[in-house]
Amino acid sequence: MKIPKRARQKILNLEQARRAIRSAHRRGGQVVFTNGCFDLLHLGHVRSLEEASRLGDRLVVGINSDASARALKGKSRPILPARQRAETVAALACVDWVIVFRGRTPENTIRTLRPDILAKGGDWSHGEIVGAEDVESWGGRVVRLRVVPGVRTSLVVDRIRSG
Repeated sequence: MKIPKRARQKILNLEQARRAIRSAHRRGGQVVFTNGCFDLLHLGHVRSLEEASRLGDRLVVGINSDASARALKGKSRPILPARQRAETVAALACVDWVIVFRGRTPENTIRTLRPDILAKGGDWSHGEIVGAEDVESWGGRVVRLRVVPGVRTSLVVDRIRSG
């Protein structure tokens, strides 16, 4: 029986993630990469991450840094700091590794890690998915994940703020 890792042990820096992925590739594993802010973990996130994990052997999740999330979502976000968001996502059984990336997009992270599969929510068109061209250029594929209708962090935040 495989002994599960503690969530904090799944949080890697870029070099650690690169080495872990290279090791998975040497063993013939397929690595899936997905990313997001994951500001307030909800059912849509859980279902997307579970779906992404079924696409390959290992799932690495890129999480926007606080500055990156703020640039994308506005000055009132993120609600939770990156370290907490990373540990919460890492606690999910379907997630193998988590990395916090600093740029506005995960493009450099994707180029460094070279995943076999890039998965992103179905609310993104193929042309909007950062890293899609890179992944396809080395023979990987891009998969748009199913969307859970009516479940979005911004809707949860709005509901909380309106009381």
